Amino acid sequence: MIGFIGLGVMGEPICRNLARKSGDKVLGYDLAAAPLARLKGDGVEAASSVREVAERCNTVFLSLPGVAEVKTVCAGPGSVMLHARSGSYVIDLSTTTVALARDLASRFIARGVHFSDAPVARTREAAEKGTLSVMVGGAEGVFRRIRPLLAHIGSDITHCGAAGAGQATKLINNMVLFQNVLALAEALTLARKAGLSATRVFETLAKGSADSFALRHHGMKALLPDAYPENAFPVAYALKDMEYLFDFAKQAKAELKGAKLAMAALERAAVAGHREKYFPILAKTL
Repeated sequence: MIGFIGLGVMGEPICRNLARKSGDKVLGYDLAAAPLARLKGDGVEAASSVREVAERCNTVFLSLPGVAEVKTVCAGPGSVMLHARSGSYVIDLSTTTVALARDLASRFIARGVHFSDAPVARTREAAEKGTLSVMVGGAEGVFRRIRPLLAHIGSDITHCGAAGAGQATKLINNMVLFQNVLALAEALTLARKAGLSATRVFETLAKGSADSFALRHHGMKALLPDAYPENAFPVAYALKDMEYLFDFAKQAKAELKGAKLAMAALERAAVAGHREKYFPILAKTL
């Protein structure tokens, strides 16, 4: 049986794909009842606790907001670490710190449990379609074992290296994304101030060397229509990920000047009252 803990914006559609495609029974757990009610139609059984998931499942997926939640679920009272079966697999799809991923991997291994950090990238739409990019850290043998399951949720699955490498790669991914979105927000501002058609400018960029995933998704679908919903990746999550990034960069003794500019733009958006809005709203404070 597959366990799934954390059925939020990304977790719910990922869990649904596992239930529909894996051929295994899925046991889900979340603090909110609504996603469990929706997933019932896909055959997902509702668990009463993290402990129940750990005790009943051979593979447990996590999709949680950040470090605090992952620590609690993995190593707190009634946690996965205390109740997981020996020889089972724990796959953390959350975005956390590199240090936490390495620490959890070491502690799970000591208890005979295989742990992989496997954060995901792309949009909720990609989560629904099963076309996420999955960045995996952990032992090669464990990666080979879990790859077939990850293929149900992602179209691009990469073994990035040892424990923590998945998180490191995801944080670098987000660093580049946030800087791209900041550049697009500046491009939009300049185009409009110069009296140009922002739509035409973006469409033209998409035909040239400035084309990117960020342009086609965050640019075309958020910046141009001025659409920043609260049920998408918010400023608060972007700030969290940047804090994790700078923690990692400090350990690596790397100075990230461009990332600091993106961080400042996100902080301005938060101060302006946009913490829960889709993060490209940073354009509003340029």
